[in-house]
Amino acid sequence: MIAPGNGYIAVLDTCVLAPMPLCDTLRRMGYSAEQASRRIDAMEAAFEDAGVTGYEELIGTMTNDVKDRHVLAAAVRCGAHAVVTQNVRHFPAESARMYDLEVLTPDAFLVHQFHVNHQLLRQRLEAQAEALGGTMDALLNKLARFAPACVQLLL
Repeated sequence: MIAPGNGYIAVLDTCVLAPMPLCDTLRRMGYSAEQASRRIDAMEAAFEDAGVTGYEELIGTMTNDVKDRHVLAAAVRCGAHAVVTQNVRHFPAESARMYDLEVLTPDAFLVHQFHVNHQLLRQRLEAQAEALGGTMDALLNKLARFAPACVQLLL
């Protein structure tokens, strides 16, 4: 994804796209091929600039955890500034440093975006709250579980 307004490119590890316990439970219940296709289509529509191709040949050269080498390879291929993940242990500093990449938790990424353009972040969160039919306070209360430092800045 490219953060609007600042051109900061971040690759989102799939673990940050849904709460993992719920995602795992749903996966174990079994998506049909049609449901999986709809989910992928929805994600691609939401992140229309998110497709990375041609990274496969780099996977074998990555030195991070084998389960997440494809994520680091995609970040390198697209010239990302950061990988956003809850699994920071899968991306040791030395494996990302050689590519001038940061490895950030979702909270650290949002704090970074706050410091780059706090008005844009607030605007996006207000639009999110409205789309969910709730208030900014309610959204921040939910977000505090995943991004406490960012929420403190916003408050």
